[in-house]
Amino acid sequence: MRLLSAPLLSVWLALGAILPAIAAKPVVHAVLFFSPTCPHCHRVMTEVLPPLQDEYGDQLQIAEINVAEPKGQELYNAAVDRYRIPPRRRGVPTLIVGDQVLVGDWEIPNHFPKLIAEGLSAGGIGWPDIPGFEPPAEPTTGAAATHVSIRERLAQDPGGNAMAIVVLVGMIFYVIWVGARAWQEVRRGGHLALGSPQADWLVPILAVAGLIVAAYLSYIELTRVTAVCGPIGDCNTVQESPYARLFGVLPVGLLGMAGYIAILIAWAVGRWGEGAVAAQGRLALFAFTAFGTLFSIYLTFLEPFVIGATCAWCVSSAIIMTVLLGLSWQQGVAAWAVLRRSAASKARS
Repeated sequence: MRLLSAPLLSVWLALGAILPAIAAKPVVHAVLFFSPTCPHCHRVMTEVLPPLQDEYGDQLQIAEINVAEPKGQELYNAAVDRYRIPPRRRGVPTLIVGDQVLVGDWEIPNHFPKLIAEGLSAGGIGWPDIPGFEPPAEPTTGAAATHVSIRERLAQDPGGNAMAIVVLVGMIFYVIWVGARAWQEVRRGGHLALGSPQADWLVPILAVAGLIVAAYLSYIELTRVTAVCGPIGDCNTVQESPYARLFGVLPVGLLGMAGYIAILIAWAVGRWGEGAVAAQGRLALFAFTAFGTLFSIYLTFLEPFVIGATCAWCVSSAIIMTVLLGLSWQQGVAAWAVLRRSAASKARS
């Protein structure tokens, strides 16, 4: 028994040292910097990471840090300094795993799975060395992290969102006023002068200005380059949101360009056309500017209350469109009355 006890004791001790090592599975740790208003972040968090989390379970630990919060922005800046992230690669989503930095919704899905496999084969990857970062007790990954309240959205771009709200309220009240005045004129028969309206040449000037703004926004939306923003607002967040494309396909900037071109054509027809043709041009101008203003109200509402950021270029276009409505509504009502009387005269004859 004594001869057997020594070998058994050695085997037992060896198993005691090996089994815990076998039981302790390797783990890959990563840190994801995101913004709740970033559509690319949303895609990564709802479409890319959940399948990986299901596949690897507790062997994949991801800490999510919201850069819209002061502490999150501070940690992101620390990560930029620590990993020497160049300016052209700064933005969210940013995923840091080991000493690798992945940026965007292309790099993360294309490179992260390979890094996970390599990390697990090598015995795991520890938390990134980010100054000030404290690993969470329960890292989370999923769409729930992207939910924010309206108050939080407004706080993400306080100056720009305040500007958008002021413009939005002004546009709504002005549209109501124009609608009431137009209805009064219609009931009175629309007896307004159809000749050259006061400051008629402001229409093409403003339309060209709006066309330039819309063309620039289209360029940003199509090329995905960084927008030049002023001191107020966050143009790039707005242009990266799903609402920058109508039905997820047509860039809103292109729609704006088409609208301003239609306004210029309608103005030219109303200016230089004769008789019923001129009246139709002025009525079309009123219709285009009315639709453009209502659509601008919708887009301006989305910025502070849904996206959480405001684009100064977009607000500028909304203001231009509203002013165009103010310059065209009287002529539009007068043109409607002329066409109506012309139709009645033809019917009697």
